[in-house]
Amino acid sequence: MFPKNAWYVACTPDEIADKPLGRQVCGEKMVFYRGPEGRVAALEDFCPHRGAPLSLGFVEDGKLICGYHGLAMGCEGHTESMPGQRVRGFPAIRKFAVEERYGFIWVWPGDAAQADPALIHHLEWADNPDWAYGGGLYHIQCDYRLMIDNLMDLTHETYVHANSIGQKEIDEAAPKTRVEGDEVITERHMESVMAPPFWRLALRGNGLADDVPVDRWQICRFTPPSHVLIEVGVAHAGHGGYHAPAQHKAASIVVDFITPESETSIWYFWGMARNFQPQDAALTATIREGQGKIFGEDLEMLEQQQQNLLRHPQRQLLKLNIDAGGVQSRRILERLCAAEQQQPAAALIASA
Repeated sequence: MFPKNAWYVACTPDEIADKPLGRQVCGEKMVFYRGPEGRVAALEDFCPHRGAPLSLGFVEDGKLICGYHGLAMGCEGHTESMPGQRVRGFPAIRKFAVEERYGFIWVWPGDAAQADPALIHHLEWADNPDWAYGGGLYHIQCDYRLMIDNLMDLTHETYVHANSIGQKEIDEAAPKTRVEGDEVITERHMESVMAPPFWRLALRGNGLADDVPVDRWQICRFTPPSHVLIEVGVAHAGHGGYHAPAQHKAASIVVDFITPESETSIWYFWGMARNFQPQDAALTATIREGQGKIFGEDLEMLEQQQQNLLRHPQRQLLKLNIDAGGVQSRRILERLCAAEQQQPAAALIASA
């Protein structure tokens, strides 16, 4: 269950730099490539000639060439040509709305007529030279909602990430959750604690002492269809915590774009944006490596959790106060999916 009339991160520009990319998004097989003038295009990954995946072909003069018999497709989904054959009468294949923005390629797997680029989630840090970003991609065998649950309840850090960002004080600081429209915010603040290993590294990277008490914060923000941006950081204790002046803290935004592949698999685009020492490429690489290991620690847990849920579909899971962020996020998704399902029925009634 996932909304289709929404923008999802499909890939990053480097993934289509040299050849077409085949990727399934929300159950739809797609091929991404650069057409005329380098503009990104997204089509159904299906050659109308013999059904071969177009992603196994190549790009020539802005046209997507099928790697089976050389049929050339235009960016609008129409057949352009084929060696020695008349093919312009072939029916068009599906074209998906696609946009390149903020260093990502976004796709709308639903009704292209509803795809408004203005609805793409605004990323303040993406085009700002005062910020640096480093990230990556994981392919995970789990329901996308399990990853949202994971990110909206960071209590698990104490246990899953004990050697990097976890600490017992996370358990001791109760989170608070609120809903603002279609956004869910869960936040937790810890006062006068010692920074865990990852945050000691970040403090040193910003020229700050790492062996003194700090105030730490985690503010998780879910927005549909499956984006979670988390404001995280530490500040030397006594300077205002989250609101401390820049010279006393190391703060970042954890970036999580969760794109469903199927009902039980996802493309997980992860990263961290920071607004301290943005020019330090070595620090960016170090933080990226650390974040990659942290996110990697979640993989086995999520995939095994998914397998357990598939084996025991009748089991009712317990809900605690720490689950409020995930629960509220799921309610928003259920409402959006229900509204989408009602749209075709309403259109059918109107045309009758």
